[in-house]
Amino acid sequence: MTIDRRTLLVATGAATALLALPSPATAAPLATPGAAVRASRWEAGRSANGWLIDPDAVETFRVEGSPATVRLHAEAAGVLLHVARRWHYEVMPLRAAPDVLGHTTDRVVRTAYASNRLSGTALVLPGAGDGLWPHQTAIVRDILADCEGTVRWGLDLAPATAGHFQIDVKPGTRTLGRLTAAFGGGPARHDSPRTGAPDDPATPERRREANRLAQAQRRNN
Repeated sequence: MTIDRRTLLVATGAATALLALPSPATAAPLATPGAAVRASRWEAGRSANGWLIDPDAVETFRVEGSPATVRLHAEAAGVLLHVARRWHYEVMPLRAAPDVLGHTTDRVVRTAYASNRLSGTALVLPGAGDGLWPHQTAIVRDILADCEGTVRWGLDLAPATAGHFQIDVKPGTRTLGRLTAAFGGGPARHDSPRTGAPDDPATPERRREANRLAQAQRRNN
């Protein structure tokens, strides 16, 4: 696995709280071996997370700081773009389309959670290769804590997929609206450059919150 300079700098900042990099064999898996699912057509009018499949509600957004663009449900975009933005800055760089996968009209899916892309409420961030290093996994857990349970990671679903992120609450949820405003909701704001540094994900408080959320979401899987 190739680790670029920016990823190494992020890892260095968390070095006091995280273990030294292990061999790739202990990295978080991209997918669960032997968990292949037969593809089938999703016929429902809503995706698995309860959102209406409505192409008219989908817009194109750019991931700040990157050349990548992605099509998402307008109400879900603020939070999912926050995930993609931090992934780009702190986990691994995103490139131009089609590096980031969002809304799709292809109803043939291999998992129920893949149907969430039909409503524009899930995205896939490629580039994880054959897995994530532990320091990268810790950063993703911190990103999820930022989202306060509104987003679920594919690594906590079955079969596991490290690049998948989906909205995990219903439309109109108050927390989703509040976070969208906090993250700079709205297409215009998401197209503006911003390189703000997030809080250190290795602090005890943030690690506790990230672990608490991970345990709660795994119990509800």
